[in-house]
Amino acid sequence: MGKEHRKRIIIVDDHPIMSKGLAQIIDSELGFEVIAQYERGETMLQDYEELSPDLAVVDISLPGMSGLELIKHLKSREYPLRMLVVSRHDESLYAQRVIRAGAHGYLMKMEAGDVLMKAIRKIIKGGIYVSNEISEKLLMSMASGRKDISESPVDKLSDRELEVFELTGKGNSTREIAEKLHLSVKTVESYRARIKTKLNLDNATELMRHAVKWVETEDPYME
Repeated sequence: MGKEHRKRIIIVDDHPIMSKGLAQIIDSELGFEVIAQYERGETMLQDYEELSPDLAVVDISLPGMSGLELIKHLKSREYPLRMLVVSRHDESLYAQRVIRAGAHGYLMKMEAGDVLMKAIRKIIKGGIYVSNEISEKLLMSMASGRKDISESPVDKLSDRELEVFELTGKGNSTREIAEKLHLSVKTVESYRARIKTKLNLDNATELMRHAVKWVETEDPYME
């Protein structure tokens, strides 16, 4: 197959080993090539129009702009991009959230390479890819009129609240979170107050302990 007919893929993942592994799997498939790899969503957005990719493989946890924010930015572009989220975060918590944001599929990082390519092919053809278990839960939640499929208390959080919660768990101060999310300190404090209420936490110490424990459980790369 000529190079001009290959599907052009970009990867946004701040773990170099994982990004390289994904690229090797994709590049080994006839008709696909990885044209760029990024560690930050902001950098990818700068190059997006020039690259004209067919699909982006995006991680949830990125430095600076989160994967969720990147997905929303890409969805709002004049020519929306097909997007597959590949993450270590639990699918039951994030699958519906990322699809609502504008992604077209969700895959856990422990899945085999053939599953990755199955997901990419389906999404490029216009489909949505999630596991059979999540697909069934999504259909059941639609039938019952429920908005959320996860039983995790963290799923009560909005996308922005979840970002603040995750950054808190990674040891960021209120001011640091404000700078990273381009918000005022007062706004971040308001989000933290809402998080405490939704998760039934009494004070900032409990919030920090809960957030750190969640981040360590959800992200094995966390040091």
